[in-house]
Amino acid sequence: MTSGMPPNQSAGRRAALALRHLVLLGFAGFFIIPLLWLVLAPTKTDYDLITRSPLALGNFHNVRIAWRHLNGFGNHIYWRWMENSLLYSLSATALALLTVIPAGYGLAIGSFRGRKLILTLTLVAIVMPGASLVLPIFLELNAMGLIGNALSIILPFAFFPFGVYLSYIYYATSLPPGVLDAARIDGCSEWATFRLIGIPLAKPIIALVVFFSFVANWNNFFLPYVILPNENQFPVQVGLSDIFESTRPTLALAVLIAALPVMIVFIASQRALVRGFVSAGSRS
Repeated sequence: MTSGMPPNQSAGRRAALALRHLVLLGFAGFFIIPLLWLVLAPTKTDYDLITRSPLALGNFHNVRIAWRHLNGFGNHIYWRWMENSLLYSLSATALALLTVIPAGYGLAIGSFRGRKLILTLTLVAIVMPGASLVLPIFLELNAMGLIGNALSIILPFAFFPFGVYLSYIYYATSLPPGVLDAARIDGCSEWATFRLIGIPLAKPIIALVVFFSFVANWNNFFLPYVILPNENQFPVQVGLSDIFESTRPTLALAVLIAALPVMIVFIASQRALVRGFVSAGSRS
């Protein structure tokens, strides 16, 4: 006796699978081809970028030329922009972690007046365009005398509403209430319960918050563009607008280097995320 699907159902399933793969390949090509063009652009000259195939490979001599142009641009100011971006992004992400995880934990397990209002305001802050907040942030920082200071970029991103809501959802759905009750019965204070149980269980969400917060800070353009008066204080995203005056291969190389920290944080966050899920599963 043979088992299996009827021939017409089997053929239909294969056709659906082929169509799914075709759609996925189309989307992959849509996103991968521009990245390949960007990676190959520094290997060409300006003329090659216009006349040759977008995915044609040039030579590494052109990469060295683009590197020399980038390194000498504005008396090595590009590397100053990279240092500024790392300072702003890492500092704001560290401060965001100090506020996001406790806020999400408190909103998930707490029962206090105004809790729903805070959740609503957090959602409103998530959906509001960032550009609409630049003017009130500017006026507030100006009143505090922080315009032109590194803190004027770091402090506004110390509160990360998306991370707060992400932490709230995670704790509300994944935190066993019985574990918290057992800790309180054993005499743990609320702070000790959060430190001994809440934080270790939050490894997966910490990795996500770090990644999303760092990317948001690294790609921050409009606020530094408005607030920082000196180009020596610019992050790399603002500084890239000045490199448009240079050659296209030099600009492509600058963009590739500027994307490297985001790639590194993404890889590190993925590893931490997997470790967090494995450790959480072994405890359950």
